[in-house]
Amino acid sequence: MEELIECICDYVRRPYTDYAIMINGEWGSGKTYFWNNKLRSRLESITVNGKKYKTIYMSLYGINSLEEISKKIFIETNPMISKSLRKFVDTREGNLIPEYVKTGLDMANLFGNINMNSEKLDFSKLFAIDDKILCFDDLERANVDVIDILGYINNFVEHDGIKTILICNEKELATKFKNTNVEMKSLIATYILDKEGVFKKTNKEAKNTPIANLIDDKMAEIFDRANAYERIKEKLIGETFEYIPEYAYILSGMIMKYSYNERLSDFLKRNNSLIISAFKKSNTRNLRILKHALNDFEKIFDSTLEKYPDVTNDILKTMLTFTVAISFEIKAGNISKERLKDIKNNDEYNSVLFTSQIINDKNQFYLREFDNKYFLNLKNKYRFFKFIEIYVRTRYFDEKVFREDMDVATQSQFIQIQDESKKYLKLLNGEYYKVSDFDFEILWKQSIEEVKNGLVNFKDYLKLFAIYKYFININLIDVNVSELKQAFILGMQIAANNNVKQIYENDESKLDEAEWKNNKDEDVEEIKEKYIKTRHMVIEEEASRRAVEVFKLLPDDISEFYRKMMNDYKDLPVFSRYDVDSLYERLELTPNYDLHNIINLLNVRYTDKPELLSADIKNLNRLVEVIKQHNEEKLKEGSKTIKIVLFENIIDAIKKLNRLNNKNIKNESENA
Repeated sequence: MEELIECICDYVRRPYTDYAIMINGEWGSGKTYFWNNKLRSRLESITVNGKKYKTIYMSLYGINSLEEISKKIFIETNPMISKSLRKFVDTREGNLIPEYVKTGLDMANLFGNINMNSEKLDFSKLFAIDDKILCFDDLERANVDVIDILGYINNFVEHDGIKTILICNEKELATKFKNTNVEMKSLIATYILDKEGVFKKTNKEAKNTPIANLIDDKMAEIFDRANAYERIKEKLIGETFEYIPEYAYILSGMIMKYSYNERLSDFLKRNNSLIISAFKKSNTRNLRILKHALNDFEKIFDSTLEKYPDVTNDILKTMLTFTVAISFEIKAGNISKERLKDIKNNDEYNSVLFTSQIINDKNQFYLREFDNKYFLNLKNKYRFFKFIEIYVRTRYFDEKVFREDMDVATQSQFIQIQDESKKYLKLLNGEYYKVSDFDFEILWKQSIEEVKNGLVNFKDYLKLFAIYKYFININLIDVNVSELKQAFILGMQIAANNNVKQIYENDESKLDEAEWKNNKDEDVEEIKEKYIKTRHMVIEEEASRRAVEVFKLLPDDISEFYRKMMNDYKDLPVFSRYDVDSLYERLELTPNYDLHNIINLLNVRYTDKPELLSADIKNLNRLVEVIKQHNEEKLKEGSKTIKIVLFENIIDAIKKLNRLNNKNIKNESENA
């Protein structure tokens, strides 16, 4: 960096120059920061012929005309000049006014009056240019033709010898030349080719060349603006310097801006190497995105310490890495960023990550690439924070998702400590490749013992079996597949019986069919079916026990009945496991008002829960038949009552659920 500064200073020190210099670098790489914080002060310290240089900086971003550039120069050079100057432009003093000032004279009427007595004013001093350095930034972002801008600048560089520095991204300039008015250029090129007879079949040369190539070649011939740019650049630009930022220095400057937030500033300083590492892994030089990422992290950091003061440093470091990583994936134009948007939580992230690797799901390759890029060798299992992804993508800080993420993340630290003794987790999270060949053989054999004894978390059995089958397929281990399957089936049943509450209260154990749809291994498919049946069996058995408890609350403790049905047992198919005749008897004793609320409960209970509805619908249909039978008997004995009408409403509600269930089955069949 010092070498670059010295080269630019040498250009300024030269007594006379008739060319400009260019600093080229990618967007967001810190070129403007470099100018403001390192280069500008050095240039203004240079003395030539007893005078110190003054720099004039202008961003061309959004400039719509050359007049706007003139105005900027004119204001910066002579902020107190008055409109009276226009009268003297064509006088004897006019020849003392350099080119760049002449271009801006039409802006003089924007200023207040000053006494422009030509006898007292020395115009040669008023418009002295031997101590000015002009810096034009964001050349590629101007709305004026770049060639026109360069031609404009060339006037006072060549004629007046003004020291001029251009800052730009030449790669984007090339893209801009190529993509400007493409449709119009294509139409004109096509018209000319047609008039030239190029498209006629008799033209053998054209016949063997794709039409698209013919049009592109003609466009290049007619609208060769890139060559025009090269010609004027060769005339105007004497030297081009490639800007390669010093990331550590720039990051230190970014962190200094948070000095008012002592805790955050200290945390960022202690983890600056982590930030630089994530930044470099993004494979961009866009420091602007990094700056925005740190701004976002400030709110994330402060909110976390406020609500979770005991959060571990490891979690905070992971959150910092994730914030930087997700910022680059979302803001750097990555075409696969939508796949991160679709991930619901950390468990789904890990699940997709590991299983996709084993079953070779190419649709999820991006997630593996993302994880390997930013989190390689990270031991912390919790590294996907949905609330951060939402915040960076939408600017909305979702408090509910924040709480959900952080509750699980903080709890995972304790679970991770407890689970460190479990050998199979090293196979599941991919850490097996770090161990020696000897230790690996011990590891996979010890893990099978954990499988047999039900020591594996129930939700991990299928993924772990897929890993073992993968090892067998690549001849890494020698195990009888039939014996392996029996060990997994037995262990699965033990683990399920030991973790009943975890299975029915948490959706983690529910199999994501979409995740496994690309699996073609018959053994994995067999274990998958056993997994599903075991889970259903556990849930149904638990539902039988809970059904007896919950329906006993009717009709005496109706409020507790509602609470359990809508909270504790909201995912348990209790209707499927209770005797229908006993249920009718209890409903018969339930007051009319509460019976009406039970109808509402049925409608709410199965919203967006096709699996639960499928389990309960058979017994609910039997309840319809029982109600019909009793209603008919009551009507034979007397007139219709409110109770009978309410029971008829229950029948209607169940019929609607029946139609919904049939629709779910049809959709599932179509998507299969």
